[in-house]
Amino acid sequence: MIEVRKIPTNGVELNVAVTGAGPAIVLLHGFPHTWQLWEPVIPALAERHTVVAPDLRGLGASSRPESRCSVAEVTADVVGVLDELGIGRADVVGIDLGTPPAFLLGLEHPDRVRRLVLMEALVGTLPGAEDFLRGGPPWWFGFHAVPGLAETVLPGHEREYLDFFLLLGTSGDGVTPRFREAVHEAYLGQDALRSAFEHYRALPESGRQIAEAVARRRLAVPTLAVGAAPVGDATFRQLKAVADDVRGVVLPGCGHIIPQHRPDALLAELTAFLG
Repeated sequence: MIEVRKIPTNGVELNVAVTGAGPAIVLLHGFPHTWQLWEPVIPALAERHTVVAPDLRGLGASSRPESRCSVAEVTADVVGVLDELGIGRADVVGIDLGTPPAFLLGLEHPDRVRRLVLMEALVGTLPGAEDFLRGGPPWWFGFHAVPGLAETVLPGHEREYLDFFLLLGTSGDGVTPRFREAVHEAYLGQDALRSAFEHYRALPESGRQIAEAVARRRLAVPTLAVGAAPVGDATFRQLKAVADDVRGVVLPGCGHIIPQHRPDALLAELTAFLG
């Protein structure tokens, strides 16, 4: 059974799903996701792990701060959740907006992370993503980053807008009705959208935080980069220059939201890598 609880951490309250028993695995989602993103893979993971799946600050049912959504803040949130749950060390899996804090957690807290899995996102402005960015960053990064714009024009059309992201990289299917409903509920209304877009407005600061952290140390935690459409192998290319032990895989025929689009393929990769 999955228990969903509210956990105070780093000045916010996170909505956190916890289930299973054994060595811990932390699952960090992105936008426009909630912890339910991981439901297709949680039962299998919970057979061997204590699964911890928080809604990130400003997303899902967690607190909606007015700002402070940089990668360092999100990373501190996760450390606080581990402390609150009495977890010393965990495997950490991140996708989309959850990838940079997963990376920073492994980089700056290697004593807390056993193995790291990073999926479908760029890690700050690290070199290696030039091919992916050849035509410029995805258009919605700029749209979301303008203070007050996207959350003003989108109300009334949230479902249509959210569905674009849920089907990114697919031919028109691939997410469960339960997850789609959870996403529609979580990001309905101006304040819900505004708090989600604070992550995009913090990207310049997050990029600086990652660059400064990489200048201080290399990533020593064994890492797997999993790509699909549209990011492909860009994450792996970024990590090669800053990580001591990194391998990469791209899942063919898979959309951006890997745990929903190809859960069996993802579980196979996680099982092989995490052991």
